[in-house]
Amino acid sequence: MKTAAVIAGLAAAANAHATWQYLWKNGEDLGSKCVRKVPSNSPIEDYSSTALQCNVNPADAEGNCEFAAGDEVTIEMHQHDSRAATEEGIGGAHWGPVLAYMASVEDAAAATGAEDFFKVYQNAWAKAPGSTQGDNDLWGTKDLNYGGGKLSFTIPKNLAPGDYLLRAEAIALHAASSAGGAQHYVSCYQLTVSGSGTLKPTDTVTFPDAYSKTGPGLGFSIHAPLDSYPVPGPALIEGGTEATPQLLTFGTIKDTPAATAAPPTATKPASSAASATPTVTAAPASSSAAQTSAAAEPTSVAENSAVPSSPAAAPTAAPSSPAAGAEKKYTIAEFIAFLEEADSADASSKSRRHARAFRLF
Repeated sequence: MKTAAVIAGLAAAANAHATWQYLWKNGEDLGSKCVRKVPSNSPIEDYSSTALQCNVNPADAEGNCEFAAGDEVTIEMHQHDSRAATEEGIGGAHWGPVLAYMASVEDAAAATGAEDFFKVYQNAWAKAPGSTQGDNDLWGTKDLNYGGGKLSFTIPKNLAPGDYLLRAEAIALHAASSAGGAQHYVSCYQLTVSGSGTLKPTDTVTFPDAYSKTGPGLGFSIHAPLDSYPVPGPALIEGGTEATPQLLTFGTIKDTPAATAAPPTATKPASSAASATPTVTAAPASSSAAQTSAAAEPTSVAENSAVPSSPAAAPTAAPSSPAAGAEKKYTIAEFIAFLEEADSADASSKSRRHARAFRLF
């Protein structure tokens, strides 16, 4: 029974591990074409190992992913080879920061990961209301877990063009203490960045030298009340993305476009409310009532346009129609007014029927 429990515990621990596997550009899924895939989802815990650069024995990427400075990058991590958003991205209460570094290189495919890296993104820690220990606070990996395994940031707009390695990293602190024990989950992506920027950051670090088991944000326990958290590594560069963790359960990260959203450069369709609004601005406000009235008693627009719009053109008391066979005398003005009233009432047949009874003088 004890052996079975140990095996089950080891299996659960293994399932809690994860790897960075996919990349998105402005909401476009680039798949895994430019990631250096790793053979294991196990963490790196040796601070003297070059595995902290791009992980253990990563495979060659299929090629580079092309970005422009200012584009949005979405990194994606999962425990298994599955992109189901209902599964925690890393799982196992692996709370800690999520970071992203870039290194300018001559050729991304030939770069080793030993180059100088600068930090472009960090989503680390925030105090949760009522929290009495770090486990219950907000962390970058909670955003990662509960946001479908995806986190987004922007390539600095003034970054100089060229080839780059993008190093994505999640750090789990559940087993950390003053003597170390932090777990690092790392993958490298190959990028080619275009643009007219000139920024070439100098606040850089190399791996594994950037970290130590007792270094800031690594050598301490999160199982105690936290008032602050020192983020590992260098400060963000100019134009880097600082994210504040938001999620304590499955949800949507605020102010971050969904990974399936249309690229920001695409023409946005008009909203449904706008498309429902008539484009003919000259239409009367009471068009619905007018259409109802017209349906009840159709009239000819052409005929209406011939009718004088002002009632002052006719006498206030229009002459009545003469009785059949009777002779009625009219002035010219009275006769014209009578004809206009008859025409507007569609009584032309009536006027023709009594035409011989009229005598003008």
